Amino acid sequence: MSEHHPVLEHTLPGFGTVRLRPLDPERDSAVVHTWVSEERAAFWGMTGLTRTQVAEIYAHMATLDTHHAHLAEKDGEPVALLQTYEPEADRVSECYDARPGDIGIHVLLAPAGAEGPRPGWTEALLTTFTAYALRTLGRHRIVVDPDVRNEKAIARFRRQGFTLGPAVVLPEIDLPDVHLPEKHAQLAFLTRRTAFPDDDA
Repeated sequence: MSEHHPVLEHTLPGFGTVRLRPLDPERDSAVVHTWVSEERAAFWGMTGLTRTQVAEIYAHMATLDTHHAHLAEKDGEPVALLQTYEPEADRVSECYDARPGDIGIHVLLAPAGAEGPRPGWTEALLTTFTAYALRTLGRHRIVVDPDVRNEKAIARFRRQGFTLGPAVVLPEIDLPDVHLPEKHAQLAFLTRRTAFPDDDA
């Protein structure tokens, strides 16, 4: 992928402008590898992988029409990873009744730097990501599937307006290009009407 044009530039008062662009597997693998290697990212499922392995995973994802990875930047600095996917092409569809207009997302926030905690960052970034999924892509509902043990992520989504669905077991995927272990997940949903009540949708 040679182009890095943003798919979204979202300005939030008091926070700044977040640019969302397609992730470049080679160029961005170093920073992503640093994030996924930290203990705090254990639920992301890439702990222990090499930078090359991380790059290969995202290079494979870049060949798919149903799964996409994006890097979020604030003031030119990477601050988060957003993955979107079509639920009907994902194992989550085996665990809930996917509707037309649904989109799945996975979110990994960059660790706080030397400056320490950054109040408001999580809310601002999630607002940007929901705007991208529901407004830019024109979807009607977001589904997320954090690990049931990831209480911070579940609480974060609830504060953002997500409604908890059932706790489910995502089945193991064992394919030549993809291996995902069984996952006990907490489903949660956010509709466009809830996120942006002033919209016509």
